[in-house]
Amino acid sequence: MPLQNRVDPFGTIHAVPERGSLMGNRGIIHDPHTRTLLKKRWALKAWIICVCDFRGVRRVPMGSNRVVDGERRAGWTELFFLDEVTALAAGHRPCFFCRRERATDFIGRFGAAYGIDEPRAPALDDRLHKERLASGGRAVPLGGQALAALPDGAMISSKGKAYALREGTALPWGFRGYGQPVDPKGLADALSITPATTLAVLRAGYRPAWAD
Repeated sequence: MPLQNRVDPFGTIHAVPERGSLMGNRGIIHDPHTRTLLKKRWALKAWIICVCDFRGVRRVPMGSNRVVDGERRAGWTELFFLDEVTALAAGHRPCFFCRRERATDFIGRFGAAYGIDEPRAPALDDRLHKERLASGGRAVPLGGQALAALPDGAMISSKGKAYALREGTALPWGFRGYGQPVDPKGLADALSITPATTLAVLRAGYRPAWAD
C-alpha cells in the first residue's frame, strides 16, 4: 500500500504510487509506528519545498528519522510533489537548507513585489498560511481579464480539476504529469488556487521548476 504523502495542487495529501520530482514538509504530522498521518495536516506555518536527494542522506519516509537522547522518534513528515508548480499552488515555498539559491531568489522577489527592503521567511510564511487552501484560504473566482493576467506557473481549477498555466495554455494536472494543453478561456467558472502572495512572486520573475 502506498503511503499517504503525495500532495495535489489544492494542498490535499493522498496515497498514490507516484512519488514526484520534489519533496517537502509541514513539520511532524505522522505516527512513525504506523507510518500514517495524524489528524492534523500541518505543524508549522513554514511549508517548504525540498530536493529528493541531498548530500546522500537517506530517510525512511514517514518513519523515525530523528534521534533524541538516544531514542528514535518521528522526524518531519516527507511529502512529495509532481513539481514546483504543484508545490507552490499548494502553498509551499523553497527550503533555505537544501534549495538555498532558489529560496533566496523567491524571498527576494517577494520583497520586490511588496516593497519590503529586508524580506524575511516568517513574514512570507504568515502570509501564505492565510492564503493556502489547505490552511483555510479561499480560491479566487476569475473573470476573463483576471485569468489572462495570471503568470506562467500559476494554477487554476475548473469543475474540481486543476490546470497549470504555461505560455497561454492550460495544462491539465495529474499525479503522473500534465495532459494536453487546452485554451484557458474555455474553462468554466475558473478559480485561482495558487496563493496570492505566490502569484506576486511569479509576476516578479520567479521561474518555478516544471515536471519533465
